[in-house]
Amino acid sequence: MTGALLEVSGVSVSFDGFRAINNLSFNIGPAELRAVIGPNGAGKTTFMDIVTGKTRPDEGRVLWGEKSISLLRMDEAAIARAGIGRKFQRPTVFEDQTVRDNLLMALKKDRGPLAVLFQRRNAADEARVEELAGQIGLVSELSRKSGELSHGQKQWLEIGMLLAQDPRLLLVDEPAAGMTPEEREHTTSLLVEAARTRAVVVVEHDMEFVRRLNCKVTVLHEGAVLAEGSLDHVTANQEVIEVYLGR
Repeated sequence: MTGALLEVSGVSVSFDGFRAINNLSFNIGPAELRAVIGPNGAGKTTFMDIVTGKTRPDEGRVLWGEKSISLLRMDEAAIARAGIGRKFQRPTVFEDQTVRDNLLMALKKDRGPLAVLFQRRNAADEARVEELAGQIGLVSELSRKSGELSHGQKQWLEIGMLLAQDPRLLLVDEPAAGMTPEEREHTTSLLVEAARTRAVVVVEHDMEFVRRLNCKVTVLHEGAVLAEGSLDHVTANQEVIEVYLGR
């Protein structure tokens, strides 16, 4: 597909005889928001594992960027440097550090976390952190230790830490889980805004949250694409109703 930022083509992978991904093809454009839904065991997590280099497929292609570089030739660190960020379901932030320090450590620079804590901070870094905190709605929390934040705030901080790396593709796993209605609303706005300048793929079970995203939906089943289109389109599909919504 011309113009795709990520092109997954004919990808299959088996674990101990179980085919987790079965001839999967998936494309996403440079600035696009996409929701991926499907029953447990549909291959959603394995799909993200393949894109980020955690799992190697048995066959198929995974091409990245304008030059169609093969991600299958790269390790996890190289894929992250190439511009693919992933947020897992449980937030992983440095809880003993402040929100500000978490964001400073995440800034896209060739340096280790210790160097960040002990070096003199420059105005450009501070300005970028303020900008990120504004994006994720945590300006008033910059001096707080991250461990004191609510579950939803920790999720936003982790999204901010990924945005600090300036990824071109953001993979987000069940961001709405465990959030209050107000937090979910803010999370929706955050992801929609992020997708204006990059590709964002959201794996989610919550249909109400997916509807709020108002984006194209890909339904996975048994490791392959079962249906694709608007949420109304895929939820009216008889096969989708039988294998997922009817449960």
